[in-house]
Amino acid sequence: MDRIIVTGGSGKAGRETVKDLQRHGYTVRNLDRTPNQDAPTVLTDLTDYGATFAAMHGHDAVIHLAANPAPDNDHVTGAERFAHNTVSTFNVFQAAAHLGMQKVVWASSETVFGLPFDRVKPPSLPVTEAMPPLPQSAYAISKAVSEELARLMHARHGIPFIGLRFSNILEPQDYELVPTYWPDPRSRHWNLWAYIDVRDAAEACRLALQSDLTGAEVFTIAAADSIMTTPNADLVHEVLGDIPMDADLGITETLLSIRKAREVLGWAPRHSWRETVTPKRD
Repeated sequence: MDRIIVTGGSGKAGRETVKDLQRHGYTVRNLDRTPNQDAPTVLTDLTDYGATFAAMHGHDAVIHLAANPAPDNDHVTGAERFAHNTVSTFNVFQAAAHLGMQKVVWASSETVFGLPFDRVKPPSLPVTEAMPPLPQSAYAISKAVSEELARLMHARHGIPFIGLRFSNILEPQDYELVPTYWPDPRSRHWNLWAYIDVRDAAEACRLALQSDLTGAEVFTIAAADSIMTTPNADLVHEVLGDIPMDADLGITETLLSIRKAREVLGWAPRHSWRETVTPKRD
């Protein structure tokens, strides 16, 4: 696979993924509504199947990152977001299958676990891919539906579909805000104090593309550590109450388990806010 389509290649994760693929010798075409100066871009409305099919023609695989991730402000915007995300994902999946592409890698989301966790508490920690989805927003529901769509498309067409449940994606410049979260345990509890560096997210896309997986799988992609300095046990007790925790869990280890991605994809996060921010010591 040398010729790769990246949808949403002008977005935060998309720009970094395009650069990562290019550094590793791939030829990349970006499908987006706005240009990316680092890659040839075809301005494409992914809700238009004909346009999507034509723009994807002649490529070997697709990394589908395009989506509307805005929060649900009301039921009307939620309906629009669900429609956009599910239709565009169906179109990309369908086009990939009928163009004979070798693999589909696509962005799912940590939100399928039940974020924000002040509405639904996880049954145990860390949360894993084995736990049933409990999406709480139109965006999260669109991602959960897309995971099922990937399984159905794989069963029908036989090509691999690899979904990456990205945590909150941060760029290096975002880390200057990290100390502002520390005084309040509730400041980031909505996703169990997790995050993922954009560079690690891009590498996960490439390793999923290069993997020898043949089925339809999902993997959680998060940084190895919490964004907080307070120990997990204290955070969970204060904010979420009495929830069973794995006895082997590290003091500030991520509460979104990345074990499956480590073992199956051979991926491991390389970056942390700790590279640029020094935790305060008591």
